[in-house]
Amino acid sequence: MSVEEGAGGSAERVVFIDDETDVCRANRQSLELDGFTVETFGAAGPALAAILADPPGLVVTDVRLPDLDGIALFGRIKAIDPELPVILITGHGDIRMAVGVMRDGAYDFLAKPYPAESLVASARRALERRRLVLENRTLRARLDAAVEEDPAFLGISPEMVRLRRLVREVAQADVDVLVFGETGSGKEVVASALHRWSRRAGRNFVAMNCGALPDSVVESELFGHEAGAFTGALKRRVGRIEHAQGGTLFLDEIESMPLGLQVKLLRVLQERAVEPLGTNEIRPIDMRVVAATKVDLGQAAAQGTFRDDLYHRLNVITIAIPPLRDRREDVMLLFQEFLTRAATRFGREPAPITPAVREHLRRHDWPGNVRELGHFAERHALGLGQNEVSPPEAATAGTLAEQVDRFERGLIREELIMAGGDVRIAAESLGTPRKTLYDKIARHGLTPTDYR
Repeated sequence: MSVEEGAGGSAERVVFIDDETDVCRANRQSLELDGFTVETFGAAGPALAAILADPPGLVVTDVRLPDLDGIALFGRIKAIDPELPVILITGHGDIRMAVGVMRDGAYDFLAKPYPAESLVASARRALERRRLVLENRTLRARLDAAVEEDPAFLGISPEMVRLRRLVREVAQADVDVLVFGETGSGKEVVASALHRWSRRAGRNFVAMNCGALPDSVVESELFGHEAGAFTGALKRRVGRIEHAQGGTLFLDEIESMPLGLQVKLLRVLQERAVEPLGTNEIRPIDMRVVAATKVDLGQAAAQGTFRDDLYHRLNVITIAIPPLRDRREDVMLLFQEFLTRAATRFGREPAPITPAVREHLRRHDWPGNVRELGHFAERHALGLGQNEVSPPEAATAGTLAEQVDRFERGLIREELIMAGGDVRIAAESLGTPRKTLYDKIARHGLTPTDYR
């Protein structure tokens, strides 16, 4: 029997294999009437070659074939892609065999004679499952690409692409940097990357949280002291500044540093030298300083809570980290990565992401940014995440039109992310004509190229 030519391949394409021409024609017609693209074959060999060349979304095959039986064909397909769904068509005498193959991973079997609607319904379910599998693979591939570039900068949004590029460029400049970002946005991650991507990568990266230490010990921690410099100073201590010699000093929450100590830090930055407590010795320092803050230091300086001269000395280059609510494309990507890590750490299978959880991820503003998202993923991995989400229908306020519009924009944006900015793939996934999707993209102010 000759191959009946089908339309071009896609994730929605069905490969149908049977050595009876009339069976192929009838089943192809049933599937095409329901909107599927179908390619039919009369033998396993040509079908297998087509599957290898252009993997379909679903394979439907008779168990009895002239060159290779359907069971063996299923084994070959499973070796190519174990998640490619296969539906077996069986005679009554083959049902026990088909049940055994289903235990090995076949999607379904249909006993002859079967009604056309049974095939269509099974195919529809199989292709929906395939679509989800491919979405997860796309996310995983894009996530792996982001992790491979640098695991500290997970994200595919335009904002994260620009941030990675800026950090790489600034890292090579070897100047002091001010990092601005909300709580949990990853300021230390940026500081660490500035160090790793610089010529100082082989030396120390020394971090100090200026807001985590009492004022009475901050000066000693930062500048160091000699034995006997003050009561309790029994031995010499090298300060954080001196320990960062040749490397990078990261001062987190710089806005919390006492004003008196800010004067001394300014002198260190200007002279590149440090004078430990209890000595008159001036020791030269070669280091880069990265200071981080969650407040506007310019405004703090204007209000007198931060020294204006230190602000201008630190503000050679400022890197602003976008909050998570401004790069919602990254939320699902980050959540899946955090969920996988948490499940591995807890020795559990990753918990399913329900529609309610998806809606929570989409609508929540994440004031705690990436840190908050990571903690939510950990709770979800432990089976506690559902306690924090509302049913999708109760998710957002506003008129019906506003909610529908907001939901449509979010759904289109998410599909564009999944498709890597390919409108054709997104249109197929959403089941809408490409022109209609282009019109909606323009109406919602989206730019597909931002997601490539």
